[in-house]
Amino acid sequence: MSRTLTPDRTHKTAQDATEPQLQPPPMYRVLLLNDDFTPMDFVVDILIRHFQKTPAEATEIMWRVHRSGKGLCGIYPREIAESKVVAVTHASRAHGYPLRCVMERDQGA
Repeated sequence: MSRTLTPDRTHKTAQDATEPQLQPPPMYRVLLLNDDFTPMDFVVDILIRHFQKTPAEATEIMWRVHRSGKGLCGIYPREIAESKVVAVTHASRAHGYPLRCVMERDQGA
C-alpha cells in the first residue's frame, strides 16, 4: 500500500482516504406549547421531571411558554426528542391536561 505525505506532514494510506467521514446526528428542538388549561405548576413539574431543569430554569421556561406561546425545553438527537415528546404527552393526558409538546429539527449549529 502506498503512503503519501499530506500538507500537515502526516502519512495517510489509500485506505484512510476511502473511510467515510461520520457526521453528527441531526438534532431536534423539544418545545412546550401554551394552552389555557394546564396549570403553571404542572408545567414546572414536567420541566423538572422530564428535562432535568432546576426549579429556577423550569419557572423561567414556563413563563416563556405562557407569554410567547412556546418554550424550548432542550435540543436532543431524534430518538431522545421523540421519547421526551411521548413522555410529556402521556403525563399530561394522565393528569387530564391538554399540554402539547412538539419537536422540530434544529437549524442551528
